[in-house]
Amino acid sequence: MRTRFILIQTSHAGNVGAAARALKTMGFDDMVLVAPRWPNVLRREETIQRASGALDVLRNCRVVDTLDEALEGMTHLCATAMTPRDFGPPTRSPREHFELLLKSERLQQYPSALVADGVSESSAPEGMAFLFGSERHGMRNEDVYRCHACLSIPTNPQFGSLNIASAIQVIAYEWRLALGGYGVEQATKPPVQADAQQVAGMLQHWEEALLAIDFLDPAAPKKLMPRLNSMFNRAQLTQEEIHILRGIAKAMLQKSLPAKG
Repeated sequence: MRTRFILIQTSHAGNVGAAARALKTMGFDDMVLVAPRWPNVLRREETIQRASGALDVLRNCRVVDTLDEALEGMTHLCATAMTPRDFGPPTRSPREHFELLLKSERLQQYPSALVADGVSESSAPEGMAFLFGSERHGMRNEDVYRCHACLSIPTNPQFGSLNIASAIQVIAYEWRLALGGYGVEQATKPPVQADAQQVAGMLQHWEEALLAIDFLDPAAPKKLMPRLNSMFNRAQLTQEEIHILRGIAKAMLQKSLPAKG
């Protein structure tokens, strides 16, 4: 499914660069600008700086004069507007609408209930377009009317204003998530759990240290060591934690030498 992000009459060059960055982080690279304020917006310094390395998206970006040119090859259009309208396509949250679309892709035919909601019943769309209006005025009514759905990002009812690049980031994330998303890469290596032999060796080391500092009475050990064994088993110690605990035992033994001398 082709995905295109269309920015209509964008007035701030920095938002174009930030939009490119937002798209690249979610794996999209098809961006079209319709009649932007700056004809050379893709080459402006602010645009390049705000792109933060997403220069390939800027290179692929097209600037066109009309929305018709931008919509070539797109079969499903999603407007983005928060202003209520008396007439127009159904308004849904991005996640809700994407679930309907992907359900249609799995079934290859929508239930009749979805047809009433403005979703085609023939097949999943071949080209998905997200339309964003200008920063000051948003989308024109006539452009919204052309769309199959109007996406509304759930926000604070008392303050729902989003920067256009932020809105693009949210919708790009939701769409990527609906398509399957990316796996989360671990920032740190997964810990390696200590095996029973390592735990036993650490406990023997601790027993020597506890004896050295007179915490453990060899004549009346009671169940101190079995209890420690049980506690450490519940903790599911890693190999690194075993090294730390053995280091503590070693320090206790070293501190006890002068006193014993």
